[in-house]
Amino acid sequence: MKGRHVTHSFDKQYWDDHWRESVGRPTPPNPYLEEQLAGLTPGTALDAGCGTGAEAVWLAAHGWTVTGADLSPHALREAAALASEAGVLDRVRWVEADLTGWEPEGRFDLVVTNYAHPAIPQLEFYRRIADWVTVGGTLLIVGHLHGHVSDVRHSAPDHTHGNPHGHDGGHAPEEATVTLADTVAVLDPDRWTIDAAEQRRRSLNMPERELSLHDLVVRATRLR
Repeated sequence: MKGRHVTHSFDKQYWDDHWRESVGRPTPPNPYLEEQLAGLTPGTALDAGCGTGAEAVWLAAHGWTVTGADLSPHALREAAALASEAGVLDRVRWVEADLTGWEPEGRFDLVVTNYAHPAIPQLEFYRRIADWVTVGGTLLIVGHLHGHVSDVRHSAPDHTHGNPHGHDGGHAPEEATVTLADTVAVLDPDRWTIDAAEQRRRSLNMPERELSLHDLVVRATRLR
């Protein structure tokens, strides 16, 4: 990101502050879920770094039995309220967890992560959550594409963290961005089939702003 280098600790305090400042600015589930998961038979799913629960609730509403895990207790309270409003409380559970050290009790048919930024290198995080996919299951990664800055247009001054998941004034922090090639390289070809690996751009309308997001989308099936 030329001329701008944003750094964050991505610890529990950072994320709790981030979600508190984002109250009243909910984001819709990202459109890649419906696009990439169409045709899959719903089973167990983990939303790793679920934030306020938009994607986890979408999955639950589409038949998945979901675990939403996040570091921020405030975000999880918001997520539980969203699940209640959507009528899917019986299909989703929320776990307050530091995903850099947490281990799930078992593997999942689907593991998704959407712009989650851990306190470890981004690729190490992707490698870690990939281990939580069961054989025959699916991994879906949606992240910030390295080398691109989100365009942002304001209708009013805004000094809070943007959405989704940790933009700062519309910018993805440098340490949270990775290349598509490096993300794919995390997945051992002897253990994974790459079903999709794409660089995408989309717009997201937020209160007082419009974000133009540069994303990477990777979907893979675990072979063994």
